[in-house]
Amino acid sequence: MALYRDQAIVLRTQKLGEADRIITLFTRDHGRLRAVAKGVRRTKSRFGARLEPTSYVDLQLYTGKTFDVVTQAESIENFGDALTADYQQWTVASAILESAERFTQQEHEPALQQFLLVVGALKALAHNTYDPSLILDAYLLRSLSVAGYAPSLTTCSRCDKPGPHKYFSLVGGGSVCLDCKPSAAATPTIDTLQLMSDLQTGDWESAVTSELRHRREASGLIAAYLQWHLERGLRSLPLVERA
Repeated sequence: MALYRDQAIVLRTQKLGEADRIITLFTRDHGRLRAVAKGVRRTKSRFGARLEPTSYVDLQLYTGKTFDVVTQAESIENFGDALTADYQQWTVASAILESAERFTQQEHEPALQQFLLVVGALKALAHNTYDPSLILDAYLLRSLSVAGYAPSLTTCSRCDKPGPHKYFSLVGGGSVCLDCKPSAAATPTIDTLQLMSDLQTGDWESAVTSELRHRREASGLIAAYLQWHLERGLRSLPLVERA
């Protein structure tokens, strides 16, 4: 049997038989994969609580016929210890995990940038680095960028005319000028587009000074843009509490 080690974030789990679980993992070097953790549901399991959603772990696995099998799990950081105590943080974390799975459609295909985004977002969330809603929106924008769907926010997405522009189009790829505006387009404020740009580029000093109304408008645009490109919405996103 082929043994290998990797770091991973646990995305979700599902029961298998009487004592096992199938663990969906997002690994650093092997992409997203599913593995079996044998006996993990037993009280005296050697894995303990290290294979729960949001856990950041160092694993040893061996390659199986249908699923790989977890043989060893060492905790790097259990983000769930901090996140499960707060409803908003947990729902934001759930949206991050679900979107990470959606952005990695092919199993065993390395996606290092996406992996680092997930780890960074969960760490910022667990350590209360920024407002949870801002962390989620920044993660979604950057994941879209890594996937090749970055919305244009400072120039027209169709003719590259310098902005800022008054209109935002899901079909058009972001900001559009008056001449390129399609029939259906939103009209966000300039401050909302600036906030989205700050989150996309990591300008947190500017982002944290934004007003609540602009954050709410940005969240709505980002959710709609994400749904357009994923072709369906995230189940966990409507549950996120926007303070």
